[in-house]
Amino acid sequence: MKILAFDIGGTFIKYGLIDDSFHIVEKHKIPTNAQQGGQAIIERIIKIIEEYENIDRIAVSTAGQVDSENGIVVYSTGNIPYYTGMMVKKLIENKTGIPTFVENDVNAAAMGEAKFGAAKGESDFICLALGTGIGGAIFMNNKLFKGSGSSAGELGHMIIHGGGKQCTCGGEGCFECYASANALIKAVNKVSKEELDAYQIFQRENIDKPEIRSEIDKWIDEIIIGLINIIYIFNPPLIVLGGGIMNEDYIIELIDRKIYNKLMDNYKNVRIVRSKMGNDSALLGVAYQASEM
Repeated sequence: MKILAFDIGGTFIKYGLIDDSFHIVEKHKIPTNAQQGGQAIIERIIKIIEEYENIDRIAVSTAGQVDSENGIVVYSTGNIPYYTGMMVKKLIENKTGIPTFVENDVNAAAMGEAKFGAAKGESDFICLALGTGIGGAIFMNNKLFKGSGSSAGELGHMIIHGGGKQCTCGGEGCFECYASANALIKAVNKVSKEELDAYQIFQRENIDKPEIRSEIDKWIDEIIIGLINIIYIFNPPLIVLGGGIMNEDYIIELIDRKIYNKLMDNYKNVRIVRSKMGNDSALLGVAYQASEM
């Protein structure tokens, strides 16, 4: 079976051709141009699909809350305009005739980690992706837990500071306002003499500056607050942390050093690890789901 898988993010659309053994045979990346809206994104994806022959399944991982049974984006916070209500599966199938499966991006990433990565063999775990915001997924009893409206796992919108910063969801004080990669970049650039991206922040010449290290450490404390809430609610054996920023050893090492001292004893068996599949986890996870259609 040949599967063409897409991962639609706020900045880039990644896509790849995946074979029977779930190896990514080829992989590409193009700008999302999110400001053009959801319809334009789906039309670009259809054009890419039409460049390929003999594709058996289309698999789409996307930002937003997704009803995967019907392939509909049931809610999007507005990072991609006019995306709420987008019938992704229907639009692609009507145009290409190829069976299509659609899933939320972090749910897809969790499935990728469950089948091929850091959570392989685990029946229960939580997955978090730290990027522009914070996405979450709940893997329970060997399957994704979707909730009553296909929207469970919006862990980035836990309120950790009542009356705090305004969030894109309309709430105040959400976890992602304080602990996303974007939150770190904003905090550091308030004290830095130059504009730094997430990669540059952790370069030795920057992380060794006391004012930058202080902002990083405060940001990690915010991550820990969210993790403790998640641990007390779900009591998971494993939490997988994804997002490009988690490639930085300092983050996972400081979380490890600090969090276990803050947990009640009977919760300290939780393991906190980073994604093994990295940016490929969502592509592989949604491809696996598409293969099971």
